[in-house]
This record gives sequence, C-alpha cells and structure tokens, in this order.
Amino acid sequence: MNILLDTCVFLWIVRDSPQLSVTARTLFSDPAHTIYLSAVSAWEIAIKHGLGRLPLAEPPHSYIPAERDKHNILSLELNEAAVLELRRLPPHHQDSFDRMLICQAIAHSLTLLTPDSRIQAYPVRTVW
Repeated sequence: MNILLDTCVFLWIVRDSPQLSVTARTLFSDPAHTIYLSAVSAWEIAIKHGLGRLPLAEPPHSYIPAERDKHNILSLELNEAAVLELRRLPPHHQDSFDRMLICQAIAHSLTLLTPDSRIQAYPVRTVW
C-alpha cells in the first residue's frame, strides 16, 4: 500500500505520540508499505512554526527532512495533476492544506492516513 500521511500524523509519528491509532502504527511500521509526506505538509508545518503555533526541536528546513529520513518517509512533491483535482472536490472541508492532500492522494492513487473524519466525505481512500 502507498500511504500519504496527514500532517498531524507525521508529527505524531516522529514524536511517538499516543494519539496514533493502533492501525496507524501498524500500517506505518510495515515495511511493505511506502510512506509519503507531502510538500504541502512541509509548507503547513513551516507556516505554523513561523506563527509560533507549532514548536519544533529545530527549524522546519532541517527538522522535516531529518525526521523524514530517520523514519524512512519519502517526499511527495506537489504537481499540476494533483492541483487540478481541486475541481472534483465538493466544499465539505475548508482547510486548504487538507484539500491539497486529498487531491494528491487522488492523483497518485494513495491512501491517506488521517484521523480527520471530514476527509472521509471525499472520493479518497482513507484509513485510521
């Protein structure tokens, strides 16, 4: 399975948070799965960190790639095909970052690992 992490899930994984579901831990730990972190999540983390709403051990430009590498998470770039999936999304959810993650999951046939039940209203595979 190819899995795209929701931003909060990435942060919970790297911080070994108890907020991760058993299913999420199992899927993430299975070496048969390929795990991705979107550039959109890096953008979200950088913005929230810059606003003082997300403390990190290091600045985002070093923290994110170091944690991705440490946890064998691949980077997923944002491309035009994913952006153009926005036309298919009904306005269930107003979070622009989540909407782009949904678009990337659709465009790249990924399963989105997320605790956000609002995302399940979209035409995307999710698991939690």
